Amino acid sequence: MGAVTHQGSRNNLLGKDPSPELVKLLSSELQVTKETPPCFVWHTWEDKGVKIENALSFVAALQASGVRFDFHVYEKGGHGIGLGVRDFTPEKAGLLHPWTSALAGWLKVQGFAK
Repeated sequence: MGAVTHQGSRNNLLGKDPSPELVKLLSSELQVTKETPPCFVWHTWEDKGVKIENALSFVAALQASGVRFDFHVYEKGGHGIGLGVRDFTPEKAGLLHPWTSALAGWLKVQGFAK
């Protein structure tokens, strides 16, 4: 687990020397249970800030617990791309990253959106 942890995020969220208990508590892949709600998970191949193994371990935990999920890996898009455009306006809607459309469809299938 430690080899794929994004150290900057870990230090910012947990401090420089967090207790093992706190690390375990805040490791999402270790908190998945059969009661975890369905999840939409995406990552990009180009993201060099956070390794894809983080998403893979979370999805593996969902699978092991029988939790439904939709998982997407996109080639393009670096770390922190958000919606995929800067300074979003409705005129730029066509510039959204494909994950946004996939999420919209998934939310409808789940009954979370119309």
